[in-house]
Order: sequence, then C-alpha cells, then structure tokens
Amino acid sequence: MHIKQSIAPTLLALSVSLALSGCLESEQQDPKVSINKNPYPSTYQPIPKQTTLIKNTTVLIGNGERFDNADVLMTDGKISQVGKNLSAAGAVEIDGTDKWVTPGVIDVHSHLGVYPSPSAESHSDGNEMSSPNTSEVWSEHSIWPQDPGFNAARAGGVTTMQILPGSANLFGGRGVTLRNVSSHTMQGMKFPEAPYGLKMACGENPKRVYGSRKILPSTRMGNMAGYRMAWAEATEYKHAWEKYDRDYEAGKNPLAPARDLELDTLRGVLDGEILIHNHCYKAEEMAMMIDLGKEFNYQSGTFHHAIEGYKIADLLAENGNCAAMWPDWWGFKMEAYDMIHENVAVVNAVKNSCAIVHSDSNSTIQRLNQEAGKVMYRANENGFALKPAEAIRWITLNAAKSLGIDDKTGSLEVGKNADVVLWNQSPFSVYAQAEQVFVDGAKVYDRFDDKYQATSDFMLGQAEVPALPKKGGQ
Repeated sequence: MHIKQSIAPTLLALSVSLALSGCLESEQQDPKVSINKNPYPSTYQPIPKQTTLIKNTTVLIGNGERFDNADVLMTDGKISQVGKNLSAAGAVEIDGTDKWVTPGVIDVHSHLGVYPSPSAESHSDGNEMSSPNTSEVWSEHSIWPQDPGFNAARAGGVTTMQILPGSANLFGGRGVTLRNVSSHTMQGMKFPEAPYGLKMACGENPKRVYGSRKILPSTRMGNMAGYRMAWAEATEYKHAWEKYDRDYEAGKNPLAPARDLELDTLRGVLDGEILIHNHCYKAEEMAMMIDLGKEFNYQSGTFHHAIEGYKIADLLAENGNCAAMWPDWWGFKMEAYDMIHENVAVVNAVKNSCAIVHSDSNSTIQRLNQEAGKVMYRANENGFALKPAEAIRWITLNAAKSLGIDDKTGSLEVGKNADVVLWNQSPFSVYAQAEQVFVDGAKVYDRFDDKYQATSDFMLGQAEVPALPKKGGQ
C-alpha cells in the first residue's frame, strides 16, 4: 500500500512530460516500456506417450454424464473417443472390466512444495507474514519440486493442482497451477497458459496476525478498509499505465509509471488476467467480497473454505462464483463453526453453481475422491439424490473451471487433454485405489509397476525407517 509515494512523482513526471511533448512534437520517442507478464514461463513437456485404449469400463465423463461398459481412447495426448466397441491400430489396450475411469483429479487448494514433507521450519515457505498486502510474492518462487507429497498425490489420482500461498494476509500473493509430474524445476511442472491466481483472505486470520502487532487490520472493518485502499491504488496504477500506452501510441514521449510488483498483480486482476482465490468462511463476508469486486470492477472468483456457502448458494451462482469446500472440517475456529455436512450439495443444487471439494492438506489431497464420496453419502442420507456422475464434477470439471483451464482439462470430452484415472472400483468407495494415472496421455503412475512410481530425489538413498523393537509379550 505504498503506491501513493511511488505514483505521485510519476504522475507529476507524466504531466511534465505531456506538457513538453506538446512543444516538442518532433522529439524522438524513447524505447517503449513494457512489462513482461510471464518472466518464469512453463517449460513443461509432456512425457512420451502412446495410443491407449481402456476397454469395457464404467466412465464418468466429468460433465454429469456416465457411460457403462464403454471404452476410452487416448491419442496424441488427447481424449479422441469415448464409446462402445472402439478399436485403434497399435493401441495399448487395458482391460477396464469392473473398474471405473474418471478425469484426473484437480485440487484447487494445495500447499505442496511450499509446505513440503518433511515439515521442517527451513522448508516452511508458504506464508509471507510480513505485511497485510504481499501481492508481490509468488508461491512458485517457494516451491520445492522434490516434495515427496507430489508423488503421494499422484497415487491418489491428482493430475493438476493449484499451489497457493497462505492466508495470514489480506492479499497473500500469487498462486500457480501445476501439472503433477516429476521435474527438477517448478517451471517443468507449470501448467502451460494457466492463469495465475491471487490469494486473498477474509476474517480471522489477517485481523489476528496484524491486530496483535497493532497494525491495520485488527477488525473485519479494518480488513475491508485494507482491501479497498489497495484496489483504489491498483486502479490508479492501471490508469497510469493505460495513459502511458495511449500517449506513446499517439507519438508522444511520456515517462513510464514506476514499476510496482505489488500493483502489477492487482492490476492483473483488474485486467481479467489473474483469478481471485479468496479464503473466506462466512456468508456475510463472502457477500461483501462480491460487492467489493463490483465496486472495483473485477470478478470475485472462487471462495475457499466456504463453510457457510450453503447460506448464500443462490448469490454465489448468480454472481458466477465457485465455492471450494471440505466435506466435514469445521469448528476449529469461530468462523468455521456453522458447518453442515450437506454444504457442498446445497451449493451444487442451485442452477449455474460451481461447487468444489478441495483439500488444503498434504494428506487429504491423496483421498479427494473419498472426500467427495463423503459429501454424496451425507447429502443422500438427508434427502438429496446425488449420483457419482454429478459428484465427480466437484474434483474435476468444476475445479478446472475455478482455475480457468476447463477448456483444456477436467472432463473426458473429445479434444481435451488425456488426464485420466483408472480406479479399481467406484472412486467414491472407501476401498477405491487409483491403479493407473495418465497426464496428457502419458502414464505417470501404475500401482502395480515400479517403473511408474516416481521417487523424489530427496528420497533417493534414504534408509527406510526401521521398525520399532518389539517389547516382550507383544
């Protein structure tokens, strides 16, 4: 929130520049100043793959459709056909009898790599708790690709995930979307062309962290004041750059505004290039954040941990907000108190809704299919009639929509990336296991073949933990 100091002299300089440019129309222009919006580009390269045909299986497309005794054909890394009695010359055939196939699981809220396992303080890089607004930090700059948690998540069918910074701040920084593949670098996992996310946080966390330091915010009204101040500054910043661009295109020689990394991120939201991911539990706060977006003309995005989403399900759908929720986490703090087990189902029941099940956990991410199963069970126990074909959306297509990648992945529709999981039975069973996992048509995990069970470099050479010595009589 320091732009007032940085932008004021810049605007003054712009004014002077414009005045002079009126007198010096023949002045040669300086080189155009532009901002590289992608200085750490994806270097992800799909793993070599071959045409693969899964035969005679139960298929959940991800968009609400289900096919029984059907086949799934993956060609050149894409879903090329889903139907009956398919064949393809040279294809590797997999017998899917009594098994189920779904899209790859997507977790919209993960901290793998920034809070890795083992959980050591020296590796705790997910929460920049040094200012209420740290929009300038990017979670990708903290990611440790060797986190063994990535491999464990892959064994749970997770093919894509968003790595977010933590929730201590009003603005926590940028999140990044990764393919769940082995790589020595973060860029090697980065989902090509996926938009960045901006982590925001409502409620107790920011006011507790900064209120205890006698820094704004110490109340929820302080939270709102902090958001509004930042968006007002970002709006000025956006206008300053747009004016610079207009003047330069007009042949003038204006001074470029001073670069501000914090405001670059907020401007990205105002320009529709960066998506909001807002840690926000309570109904009235989510409603205020929707109005905040309208005040400053941006889309308020996805609400994470939306414990009270069920209270405003109609408002969320009307405004195009996704809501990412747990099936049964609640009560660990006051703002998480008013939970119901049918939360996801109630949000899902409204037309044009976007209900998601997320993890926010390095262990729960390995069982997101069963987390969705919990919701389906509890909701149906209380009068809903949810089917697996609908429930799978919560961890596939709706999650992809939240991340702005639903045109590429999230469902087994023809032409989309072949991100596929073969389960040993219904993925909503407590006994379900992912047997084979594919990313862009390449097998990245096989429960029965060590060649497809990647090991983190960190784990290589590590001695297995010895069994505890048995005590007498046991």
